[in-house]
Amino acid sequence: MSVYVDGERNRFGRMVMCHMFADSLAELHQMAMAIGMDRDWFQPLSFPHYDVSLSRRSRAVQLGAVEVDRRQGYEIRKRVRAAFTDADIAEMRQALPAYDAFRAKRARAAQENPHA
Repeated sequence: MSVYVDGERNRFGRMVMCHMFADSLAELHQMAMAIGMDRDWFQPLSFPHYDVSLSRRSRAVQLGAVEVDRRQGYEIRKRVRAAFTDADIAEMRQALPAYDAFRAKRARAAQENPHA
């Protein structure tokens, strides 16, 4: 079982982000906690992952995360998705209200202060 970080470089405000995903949700959340991620930042929709800054990516690698390229990441996500259990799917569905609330809060903040 492993945790993975990809080589993506996606801008989010002033930060540059990549993806962290894992063979299991338990491993993913454990690594996220170890590198200081808030559980509300978990993204269950497209594929269960966290968007991580490059500094947190480096910390995850120091703690044992495996660096993967785009193709490797695709193959890993495909394999993991096929192995999801009913419990995994239930856990991801349970995370949706927090995910939606976090996104709504961020959208409200952007409307209230569009130049931040």
